[in-house]
Order: sequence, then C-alpha cells, then structure tokens
Amino acid sequence: MSSKILPGSPRRKLFGTDGIRGTANKAPMDASTALRLGQAAGQYFNRGTHRHRVVIGKDTRLSGYMLEPALTAGFVSAGIDVVLVGPLPTPAIALLTRSLRADLGVMISASHNPHEDNGIKLFGPDGLKLSDEQESNIEVLMDGDLSSALVAPAKLGRASRLEDAPGRYIEAAKQSFPRGLTLEGLRVVVDCAHGAAYKVAPTVLWELGAEVVSVGDAPDGFNINRGVGSTAPAQLAALVQERRADLGIALDGDADRVVLIDELGNLIDGDQILALIAAFWAKDGRLKGGGLVATVMSNMGLERFLKSRDLVLHRTAVGDRYVGERMRELGCNLGGEQSGHMIISDFGTTGDGLIAALQVLAVLVEQQRPASEVCRVFTTLPQRLVNIRFTGVSPLRDAGVQSLIAAEEKSLGDAGRVLIRASGTEPVIRVMVEAEEESRLNKVLDNLCGAIRAKVHA
Repeated sequence: MSSKILPGSPRRKLFGTDGIRGTANKAPMDASTALRLGQAAGQYFNRGTHRHRVVIGKDTRLSGYMLEPALTAGFVSAGIDVVLVGPLPTPAIALLTRSLRADLGVMISASHNPHEDNGIKLFGPDGLKLSDEQESNIEVLMDGDLSSALVAPAKLGRASRLEDAPGRYIEAAKQSFPRGLTLEGLRVVVDCAHGAAYKVAPTVLWELGAEVVSVGDAPDGFNINRGVGSTAPAQLAALVQERRADLGIALDGDADRVVLIDELGNLIDGDQILALIAAFWAKDGRLKGGGLVATVMSNMGLERFLKSRDLVLHRTAVGDRYVGERMRELGCNLGGEQSGHMIISDFGTTGDGLIAALQVLAVLVEQQRPASEVCRVFTTLPQRLVNIRFTGVSPLRDAGVQSLIAAEEKSLGDAGRVLIRASGTEPVIRVMVEAEEESRLNKVLDNLCGAIRAKVHA
C-alpha cells in the first residue's frame, strides 16, 4: 500500500472543512460575524428576479438563540426571505432547502463539539454543502464593503416559521425504510446526544413499529454531547445490555453521524456500517458505482472486504463534503467516514445518521439474526492515530522525516499502511499507522512519531 501525505483543506480565515466553527460569542462565532455572513451569502445567492428564500435550522445549543436572529437580520437586509424551522438534524435542512426550492440552507451547529462551541454550515439550492470556491467567494464579500448588499426598505425580506418541518423530515426518513418491513418486535435504544434529533429520531423508530428507549432526549442548551452521543457511547452500551435491546443507535449533536451498539454492548463504527450496507445492496443490485467512497482514515480491513466482493473502495481526504463530491463524480450512492458520517444519496444529499441506522435495521429484520452476527462484517486491522502539535515550519518539510516515512512504508508493504497529514484547521500533524501485527504497528508508529517530535523540539 502506498502512503500519502495530505495537506488538508485550503486554509481560509473563516471556513474550515465543515463550515465555520468556533467558541460561541467570540469571533468568528459571534452575532456580528453571523450578521455579515447573512448579508454576504444573501448577496452571493441573490440571483434573478424571483423572491429569494433561505431555510435556517439549528441544534439545541443556547448560542443558537444568538446566531439565528443575527443570520436572519443579515439575510432579511439583503432582501432574502427567511424560513425558520427550529431544532432539526442537518440532513433535514438539506432536505427542506430542496423541497422548498430555497436558494440557500443554513444549519447552526458545531456537530459533536461541546455546547461552548457552535458553527454554521451552508447548503446550496441543490441541498449540497458549498464548495471551497463558493465559501471563498462569500469570505471575499464579507471582507469588503457590504453596503451594496443592503436592499431598499420596500425590498426587505420577511421571516416566517415552518411549523410542520419536523413532520416533513420524519416522513422522508420513514420512506427510506423498505416497504413491507416493520420494526415490530425489536427493542431499540436511541441516544440523541441532547441534540437536534431529540424529537424526530424516537418518533421515526416508534412509527416504524419499534419499542423505543430514548436517552439524550432532554436538551437544556448546555448538555449537548455531554457524556452522550456518538462520541461517548459507553452509557448507551450499558443501557442496551441492561434493557436487553436489539440495537443501540448513537447520534451526534446534529445527527449527521451515527455509531451503533450491538446487543452485547459492542461498538459498530462507520466502516462496519458501510461494509454491511454495501454487501447487502450489492447483492440486491442496489449499489451503484461498483463500490463506495470513504476517507483515507477507513480501515484496510474494509478495503480488503470490498475487494473480496469485487467492489472498490475509493478514498478521499477527511471530510464528508469531499466524500460527497467524489460519490457524485463516480456515480456511487454510498459513502461515509469511519467516524460515522454516512451519505446515502438515494435518500439525501448529506450525512444522515438516522437513515443509515434504518438501513442496518432493515438488514436485521430481513436476516432475523442478532446485530452481533450481522454487523461484524470484516476483521479490522490494528490501527492507531497520534496527533503531534508543532509551531513554526511543519516537520513534514524535513528531508530526513520524508526519507524515514518512505522507508517505513516500504517495510510494511501490503501488510500495512502509513498515513501522515497536516490538519487543515490547526498546527497538528496526524500520524496514522495500520499493520497486521500489533507489535509491528507500534514499532513503526514509535519510529515516525519520534522523528517528527525531534524536529518539533529542535
């Protein structure tokens, strides 16, 4: 296997790999920046003579009450009508942007981050996350004089609330579950991370017939992702065993990612979910593009499993936006990340944790076998990731470090993989090694990290 040193996404002042993110009430995640973003994005998407419209959703963070009206004011001042939908999953905003024929969709969320953070994600009229180029153009407008974006008083936008927005997403999610199947007889524990799906996720599962046990469904503005959700599944694993449930579903704060827990309390990550869906969809002739798309972080075990089924794993840089772009290029309808972002383009344009979980539940129903058997699709290779912070010049520019990377990669051959990349958002080098043998992995990782740290300290 060949190694790659990836530079990360292009550095910009505001937009990162998934919109704008930061500490709430501090630049850039403050009301003044949100106001300017609304004006700049409104100006950028104000094309033609029709009434322009933006859909704005959010998760359950307290700071959403600050950012939502600031964005609304910005868009209204730019002549854009605003449709407010309240707390809903990120995929619901992408869905509503398309179904309402809006010019833009906005999700206020920092995903799996703690409540102190918040973020803003933008979707185009096609329900897709904006490209790097589009985000850069909006940044240019924000840095300039926005007086030209402000419309005359008679042309100001209007703000309204869409009361049936949750119901629209609930029905769309249910439609992704195969007709003729039911979840009756299954007990499912769903952890909503005190986030955006705290109402809709339990409702979807219950309406499909499951006995539902909900946790992380009492948001207070501060507890989002705190000891719950996809990044903290220990509580869910214990509860699945305690309640003798058939499956546990752990969403994150905006429900665009998911990890699962089998009936024995074992974690099922995004790679296993991708393998399971790919295998069954390929069997039914539903898998498009001859494989799936995942990032460079996905385990080699997934790649080997797909190859054994004559399917291809196409790798991208880290970030579900890059996964989605590659899926469209290749004509694939399945892609995702090891962390749990699952894009199933038959049902949506962005990651949707709930819809991904429903596809796994459909397999459990069809197979009439426990999740511990169905969801252990392949054996993972030992994999470790180490983050090394640096200041000044990147250690990866050193010729000696590059030479060592090449040597260690050659020594692993087809029995392992080295991936070293610079973070796109902070001065950090991420060192990941996979190998068939744990001892070999540790040796290679120690050698590489030692060399990189030596250059950092030097």
